[in-house]
Amino acid sequence: MKLPILAATLAALVLPSAAAAREPAPPPYQAVMESDPSLPTHTVYRPADLAAVGAAKLPILAWANGACANEGDAFAKFLTEIAGHGYLVVAIGPIVGPKPPNAGPPQRPDMNAPPKTTSSQLIDAIDWAVAENARPASRYKGRLDVKRIAVMGMSCGGLQAIEASADPRVTTTGVWNSGVLGTGTGGLPGANVTKASLKALHGPAIYVSGDASDIAFGNANDDFARIDHIPVVRAYEDGVGHGGTYSQPRGGSFGEVAVAWLNWQLKGDATGRAMFVGPDCRLCARPGWHVERKGLK
Repeated sequence: MKLPILAATLAALVLPSAAAAREPAPPPYQAVMESDPSLPTHTVYRPADLAAVGAAKLPILAWANGACANEGDAFAKFLTEIAGHGYLVVAIGPIVGPKPPNAGPPQRPDMNAPPKTTSSQLIDAIDWAVAENARPASRYKGRLDVKRIAVMGMSCGGLQAIEASADPRVTTTGVWNSGVLGTGTGGLPGANVTKASLKALHGPAIYVSGDASDIAFGNANDDFARIDHIPVVRAYEDGVGHGGTYSQPRGGSFGEVAVAWLNWQLKGDATGRAMFVGPDCRLCARPGWHVERKGLK
């Protein structure tokens, strides 16, 4: 074997590919998705072994689905990834069961149909988690960080997250493939919001979407332009549509961004912060991603 060929072969064996180098570290905990008899209207994602988390408390994420769907397992890969990084995730809706192999997340609801869920169910999720943290017989007794709470949602669920973020207990908001509509009330069945509702956001917020093919692209841009009173990030990825990357293994790139944001906002994690802050922020430098920011520190 000639030396240049041998060197190239050894390099291929030793050096990771660019794609492998970008692969985020696996979650520190195995996570489970389950129904809890005390909250049959929702689905819970959590580290399987709570004792393995040790003295660290789990921040709380309340999640609302695309189409305001009543399906707590519609975003299972994405939410399991988050839970595996040390979070209690409470998603609206019960576990529905297996879906077609290539089924994406629920999309927008029929404007003429009654809502399947409402924003108040995000508040129900928060109330339940706070109560479980205090209940003597609860497996979560003293294990939850009830001062670190996020609300997030996709598409119609993103509007529900905006509405629920008026709750003073909410620390940060995530709006995924969504933004307040510019016509009518600004909402969809299941969410009662207008552009004025953005003023009720009181913690840092992140808007993530697909590219211009995403039906919510313009709405997200407009919301970002209007928000001037809180730190806010607007990010989108080329080649991704309204369905996002939620159905990909570990939630795809959207899962990685969500974990970094939550780790920063709810755990003060410096690595998560570096994904968004600074002229060379890791997400800013990633091919295919576009990032705008206001008020970050």
